[in-house]
Parts: sequence; C-alpha cells; structure tokens
Amino acid sequence: MAEQSFDLIVVGGGPGGYVAAIRAAQLGMKTAVVEREHLGGICLNWGCIPTKALLRSSEINHLLQHLPEFGFAADNVRFDLDKVVKRSRSVAKQLSAGVAHLLKKNKITVIDGAGRLAGKHRLAVSKDGKEIGTLTAPHIILATGARARELPGIEADGKLIWTYKHAMVPTAMPKSLLVIGSGAIGIEFASFYRSMGAEVTVVEVLDRVLPVEDAEISAFARKAFEKQGIKILTSASVKAARKAANAVTLTVETGGKSQEITVERVISAVGIVGNVEGIGLEGTGVKVDRTHVVIDAFCRTGEPGVYAIGDLVGPPWLAHKASHEGVICVEKIAGLAHVQPLDPKNIPGCTYCRPQVASVGLTEAQAKADGREVRVGRFPFIGNGKAIALGEPEGMIKTVFDAKTGELLGAHMIGAEVTEMIQGYTIARTLESTEAELMHTVFPHPTVSEAMHEAVLDAYGRAIHF
Repeated sequence: MAEQSFDLIVVGGGPGGYVAAIRAAQLGMKTAVVEREHLGGICLNWGCIPTKALLRSSEINHLLQHLPEFGFAADNVRFDLDKVVKRSRSVAKQLSAGVAHLLKKNKITVIDGAGRLAGKHRLAVSKDGKEIGTLTAPHIILATGARARELPGIEADGKLIWTYKHAMVPTAMPKSLLVIGSGAIGIEFASFYRSMGAEVTVVEVLDRVLPVEDAEISAFARKAFEKQGIKILTSASVKAARKAANAVTLTVETGGKSQEITVERVISAVGIVGNVEGIGLEGTGVKVDRTHVVIDAFCRTGEPGVYAIGDLVGPPWLAHKASHEGVICVEKIAGLAHVQPLDPKNIPGCTYCRPQVASVGLTEAQAKADGREVRVGRFPFIGNGKAIALGEPEGMIKTVFDAKTGELLGAHMIGAEVTEMIQGYTIARTLESTEAELMHTVFPHPTVSEAMHEAVLDAYGRAIHF
C-alpha cells in the first residue's frame, strides 16, 4: 500500500468512528477509516444491536407463556436456540454491510488493518502483524473502543466463563447461570436468559442493582427481577471460581459471610478496558488515565492533531455518546461556528431488560447533593390506560425539578418501551424546558407516554389520574 495523504484519518469504524468519518466527508474533507476487524465496531457486531435481537426473542418467549391472558391457546410452544442466535447474527451482519455502504456512498476510503501513530501526522497500518503502509493527515481521530474487563482468577474461557461475546452465541441453553455485575450489560443478559428459562443469579459488589440509576428505580427494578425468579445478591463479591467438566462453583462473599454457588455458566460483566495498547501512544503527548485516553471538551488529546472519542475515552460508555463526540470533534476541526461541547447530563441511558429502564439528567440524590431544592413527581403505569391494555402495568416514571427555577433536572423511567420515550425528556433538557412547557405540551391518548405528562404534573401537585 503506497503512502496516502488525507485531511482526516479515523482509527476504528465503530459508532464513533464511522459517524465522524461521514460528517467529515459531508464537510468536504478527504477522509479515511482504518478498521482492523469489522465496520460498526463492538456495538453493532457484538453489543447494542445483536443483544436487542436476542432480547426481542426473549420478549416473544415471555409473551408466549402468557397466551391465555390474551385469549389464545397453543400447545408444545418451544424455541430453537440456534435460530434465535442465527437471527441475531444476521441482523448484525446486515447493519455492518449498511455501514460499509454508507462509507462508500460518502466516498470515504476504508482500509482493512490496524492503525498506529508513527510520528507527527503519520499513521502506520499493519495487517496480520505486518506493516502494509503509511497514511498521513493533519488530523487523526482515535476511536479504537474498549473490551471487557476481566476479574483475576475468573478470566473468560469461552466455555464455562463467558464475556458478552460468548453470551451472545450460546450453543445450548444453560439450565443455570450466574452474572457478575448488574450494570446494563449484566442485567440485559440476566433478563434474556431468565426469560428463556434459565435459573439466574446476579452478584453485584455495590449495594443495589443498576447502581447508576436513581435509587427508587433500582429498588423497583430489583423487585421486578426477583418476581421473575432472578436471585440477586448485592454488596457481594465473587472471590473464587472452581471449574468442573460442565459447571462452575463460585465462592461469593456477602457481609463477611461466604457461600458457594454452583452453576453451569458464568457471565462476567464488570466493566470495560480501553483499547490503548498498540496504537502508538508512547512518546506522544496523549495521556491515559485508568486505560482511557484523556481529552478536552472537544475531544482533543495532549498531542496536537490527535483526537479521541467513544469508549476509548471517559464515561458514559455509550454508542450514541461516541457518535455525538465524533460529530463535535469533526465540526471543531472544520472550524464551524457555535460548536457546543457535549454535556454528559444530557446523554440518555437505556437498559433493555424486562422491564426496560431509561434515564437522563440528575438522580434525586445527585440533585440534592448538588445543593438543589427539588420537586419530585411520580406516576405508576398502573394508572395508564395504554399500559394496562398492553398487559404491561408494571412501571413508573419519576421526574426531578429545581423547585426555584422549574428546570427539569432529571427523568427516570422503568416499564414497557421507556427506552423509546426517554428522548422526550432528553429534548426537553436540551431545550432547557421548565415544568411550564412540559405541562402545556399535549400528549396523545391513549399512549404510555401520557405517564410522562402525569409525572410532571405530580411534581406540582396536579396529577389527574393518580
């Protein structure tokens, strides 16, 4: 591969990288993407998208167990795990091909290989361990993503102990499994496997599940999960794992007491590690903090001309945050006026378990810790006609307002399709809406989204249906 020059090079073709490249091309930059594995990155190929396909199958399986409630009857209802997994993989393959089409459509050069900084404005590209060429550009964006963090002594082997990758392609449905970690990834897999019939135990080192969520939502979620039969151990840690031919016995410590739990499979979901190795950071001004690259508000590193976005940098580690960072970074490079830094408090978070969980902004505890006087509204799904008609009355919406200014500080939701509804509150925060605008917004009836309106009204003592 002869040396080639570009205006911008993106290292990594995930949701941060490919979006950055497309925006750069839209702005007239000659752009290249260097991708070592698969376009779309972990999110599209092994994360966000294929897991949602699996979870859709588990939702259907759950509904099939409740057919009589909807007036139906069926005999010998069963699932084919191979076909469930195959559908998930085909969805990922289709979308990866779609990313390739978008890059081609925008005349972006895609190079199959691994990129490594090799001097000022230079990037060496290698394939199968051999250097195949050099690219040059005044601007290089690192979007190399992250990988699963592993606990010492409980490393994944792909057979008995799984990471998220292994958990997405099971060859057989385990009768029992233990999930280490109750963040979004851990809880989604716990939900999938429980809905497909496995006995599931979740171990969380902190004092509640989904620990980044509002405490009330976490408590609601725990009750819902336990009602489904998921066993949850909080303030607990896995100390050791002993493998047998087709089972793992784990030593779990809770409150100073130890117990042994034997399961067929273990899923380790204890966070991520940034892919900072092998990309040429040595001898540069790029700083790394706990495996993640340090950047400023516009994704600039300490090395002139080198930028970083997505899971490679700080939290929250979400695909939509990576994409937005990519756009901000490129627009700043292009010199566009009025480019605004990304406000982490306006990034919605979604967990696609059953029931779903979604949030944006500050929790009630965070708002109070910030010295705010707050007004809090709540509305249960049992008061919402559409939720009852759907057979999904389990859920609630919580709003947190600044009592003095009426600013919407945060919104927290649990229930059917809340991952689709959270965007309403996200737009409200972006527009700096107060309770007045939200109260005067007309919500369609009958919809589950009406509960969003009621949760606002309740914060001011005006809820109609509760």
